[in-house]
Amino acid sequence: MAQHVVAITGASSGIGEATARELAGRGSAVVLGARRTDRLEKLANEIRAAGGQAATLAVDVTARADLDALVTLAVTEFGRLDVLVGNAGISKIGPVADLDVDGWQAMIDVNVRGVLHGIAAALPVFERRRRGHFVTTVSTAGLKITPTMAVYGATKNAVRTILEGLRQESTEGWLRTTSVSPGYVRTELADSIDDPGLREQIRTNMDRFALDPAAVARAIAFAIEQPTDVEIGDITIRPASQD
Repeated sequence: MAQHVVAITGASSGIGEATARELAGRGSAVVLGARRTDRLEKLANEIRAAGGQAATLAVDVTARADLDALVTLAVTEFGRLDVLVGNAGISKIGPVADLDVDGWQAMIDVNVRGVLHGIAAALPVFERRRRGHFVTTVSTAGLKITPTMAVYGATKNAVRTILEGLRQESTEGWLRTTSVSPGYVRTELADSIDDPGLREQIRTNMDRFALDPAAVARAIAFAIEQPTDVEIGDITIRPASQD
């Protein structure tokens, strides 16, 4: 029997992929959701070849039905869902004065609505078992406000607020929430930045001192593996050299 059954969005690369590998290696069954299904299948096959359990599904977190389907797949394939890791995110960073309204909307849709869709899909399943855990990737951009990241950081702070509010509403002690705030991590997040100068700056910083995604995956595993009466509400993890 799997240690945990964990659904992960944004699982085709970066932190999501690393988390899938880490948790599967620790005995959890992982249910992988992302838009790039070819990458998901490759990852799932590698997990199975190593003796792990994995299922995959094409998921766009802006579509409510896709999150419902991901949760249903977990229950159908593995009998339950213990944890939802909301990892999908995009970064359309740039000065507010650029008035990138489409970019703002895209970040709200993926970074905020995508998390809410996951909560709406998983919470009824958690309620029936009186047990569940939401782990969501936010960002240090929501802790230290910096130029060009105002709206991006706002979406991450919105998610942190949603999770804390959900925690306070869940007074019976069976629901856990964890916000994980990574700093610079070697991921493909920079690919979603439209401004070529900012995109290159972020990539340069990643090359210079960013963490391997496996470091964040280990932090997520730590939060999940605590006894059910212990909640790790917030984790900040960043390179020691990041200011």
